[in-house]
Amino acid sequence: MTKYLIEQLPEVEIGVHLHSRPDNWKEKLDAAVNAGCKRFDGALNGFGGCPMANDDLVGNMRTEWMIDYFKKKELLNDLNEDALAKSLQLASEIFV
Repeated sequence: MTKYLIEQLPEVEIGVHLHSRPDNWKEKLDAAVNAGCKRFDGALNGFGGCPMANDDLVGNMRTEWMIDYFKKKELLNDLNEDALAKSLQLASEIFV
């Protein structure tokens, strides 16, 4: 669907908001990247989730997983590592 939308609506920035379990996040991110997606939503430490999923293990995709993935694929050029570390620390304090 992502590839179809990107091809059909080239003037629109199409992004994805993914939910995943620890065992299937990479496949979902691979599919979106391979479809041409360049905008991704994530959640620090994966906090949040989908109350309609009926699966306690399904949550928002972790931003830090996405960042590591994008770095390995050389898709992330400019990241403020200090700000990320501070944000992760703050999220850990808020969502105990």
